[in-house]
Parts: sequence; C-alpha cells; structure tokens
Amino acid sequence: MKGRQQVEDVPLEGGSIRLGQFLKFAGILDTGGEVKEAVADGLVRVNGEVDRRRGRQLAVGDVVEIGGRRFRVTA
Repeated sequence: MKGRQQVEDVPLEGGSIRLGQFLKFAGILDTGGEVKEAVADGLVRVNGEVDRRRGRQLAVGDVVEIGGRRFRVTA
C-alpha cells in the first residue's frame, strides 16, 4: 500500500467556516475569483468527494483536497 498523502492541519477559532473562506484563510488560493473558478471546475474535494458549493459549511475534522494537497480543519 502506498503511503497516505500528508495532511496539513489548519486551526480555526470559530470551529466552522465556509469552503470558499477556508481556501483563502488557509492561503491555498489568493482571491475570491480563484476560489470560484476552482470550486466550479470541480477541483476541490471535501472528505474525498468533489464539492462545487463555495458556501458549504466545513467543521472540525473535515479534509479539503486541492492541487494534490490535503488540509484538515482543526480547532
């Protein structure tokens, strides 16, 4: 079995955040336009499934994947 891809933890103070906000907050994407395009094009996965909703509410433990990188929402 191949080694699992490393997950980068991204701590939040509020415990939840919308997907589009998370992508900018974590420094994954720089602008709202980049976020909109990446999500609309199906380049973002949440917990292993493509999600095209920028407004999707993320919670602690959710894992976001984009561009071969994985990020976990932590408290």
